[in-house]
Amino acid sequence: MTTFKDRVSFSAIIDRPKLQLPDGARMAVWTIVNVENWDSTKAQPRTVLPPPMGKPLLPDLPNWSWHEYGMRVGFWRIHELLTGLGVTPTLALNGIVCDNYPRIADAAKDAEWEFMGHGFVQGPMHHLDDQRDAIRRTMEAIEKFAGKPPRGWESPGLTETEDTIDILAEEGIEYVADWVLDDQPCRIDTKSGSMISVPYSVETNDIPIFSLQNRPSDAMLKRTVDQFDQLYTESETITRVMAISMHPYLSGVPHRIGYLKQIYEHIQDRPGVVMMTGEEILDWYLGEEKRLASS
Repeated sequence: MTTFKDRVSFSAIIDRPKLQLPDGARMAVWTIVNVENWDSTKAQPRTVLPPPMGKPLLPDLPNWSWHEYGMRVGFWRIHELLTGLGVTPTLALNGIVCDNYPRIADAAKDAEWEFMGHGFVQGPMHHLDDQRDAIRRTMEAIEKFAGKPPRGWESPGLTETEDTIDILAEEGIEYVADWVLDDQPCRIDTKSGSMISVPYSVETNDIPIFSLQNRPSDAMLKRTVDQFDQLYTESETITRVMAISMHPYLSGVPHRIGYLKQIYEHIQDRPGVVMMTGEEILDWYLGEEKRLASS
């Protein structure tokens, strides 16, 4: 059996040739907005309220409603904020969102956000009876709506089985966000060649900070600024890519949106930083591989 470690060649970042970002930039920042369809008839992917007396309840109205607030209200705060700041993010969406929340998908399409596959309905890849079918349905739904299939993929909860990456490559996915193992893109071996891992994060991500660690409303601001400042310093000699991941029901609420704005104001105040989508990072890195191979 091929393990995850078997698929990536070890490479110390200090030993690599210099990567050159466009326009002399030294660091790229990638924003991901995750939009998910939660099935109200099943256990919810995340919870904000534990069930009374510790006994799980179905249907789970309070936790489903918590997520639904993000779709009805929170997404639009994030959309307005990013638009006003001139930041074009990658929309990681469940394929069924195109049918169940077309107003959100329309707004992202009109704003020219990148569409990235994020499963068909929110839930671990390990629980699927047929991963390939779910991946195909996701890609077909996005292609039908957006006019082209997604080039990138983020598994729900970053979950993969030993077979997931092979299936994604066979179905035409070009990059993944699940492998949070580097500050630069790298190649992952699959049965049908290799694909690119674009640096994602479980640290500058509102799920661990707010949903799992229960940190205060300003915690993502401090952590993300600290992360950015360190990577920015390091990028003077070694090019870095940083991801910021958010969910409308977490970052889009009134007591957090102002801190999210401060994150981007801090980043945009620094010279030599370029905002890129996932597919832009993919194309840049593929171009750098060619440049380095010919030099």
